[in-house]
Amino acid sequence: MTNGWFAGLDPDDDAAAVERIQAGRADAPADWPQRAVDAGFAADESTYYERLHEVTMAATRAAVQDRERADDQQLVHAVRAMVDCERTANELAERVAEWGGSRHGDGGSGVKYARSLAEGDADDEGDRALRSLSERTAALADEAASLRAYIERTAPAVAPNLSTLAGPVLAARLISLAGGLEQLAKKPSGTVQVLGAEDALFAHLKGSAPSPKHGVIFTHEYVRGTRREDRGSAARALAGKLSIAARVDHYSGDRRPELERELDERIERIRAREGDE
Repeated sequence: MTNGWFAGLDPDDDAAAVERIQAGRADAPADWPQRAVDAGFAADESTYYERLHEVTMAATRAAVQDRERADDQQLVHAVRAMVDCERTANELAERVAEWGGSRHGDGGSGVKYARSLAEGDADDEGDRALRSLSERTAALADEAASLRAYIERTAPAVAPNLSTLAGPVLAARLISLAGGLEQLAKKPSGTVQVLGAEDALFAHLKGSAPSPKHGVIFTHEYVRGTRREDRGSAARALAGKLSIAARVDHYSGDRRPELERELDERIERIRAREGDE
């Protein structure tokens, strides 16, 4: 662009100015304020800077909005909402169990018990209040299940290789913990291995705890189902393949079935150590 960022634009056309900011480029520096004045975009240099501030802020807001609407960010929101619903439902279920026990004896625990109270009769005001809380507890658990189903449908489209290796929910949780698929793709495998174990990692850095061997990937059967002595090796193997999968998903989107086969073979060799001792 040689005749100014805003040359030929209506000074009041914010949309066109934002587009020029997003797409414009210059091969060399120039006196842009003066060019804007000469082109009739601004009355003077001060007005130019005011308009520049306005349209750059508008361009930034548009970029942030586009980013938030990206598929991986929608997955991040869904995962965090699911986790919040699950945690709150479990906490409320504990409260329901304590309250229900005080009124009806030791009747049970967890969301299942809350559902039974929600479906039962209420003989007085106290029972009605307990039933209302039980209904809300069950509704939150149902919402968490609905969000989980959405994640299971969505994650394979957003990150096909990662979802194949980790499963849709764990894949989505890793993306959420990293802040997005791009951020996850840029992390080394050692960081992916301990995502979700930040508290333990900080404690280790302070010298008050051993180094964590795994974070949220512990929920994967290849880590959880491997004997304790070999979980570190299994976690490293899994994290390595998950890192590669995230990079492929972000940068190319190609399906790489060989990643799953290679991971299966590596875990098989690690677990075979059990029979050698």
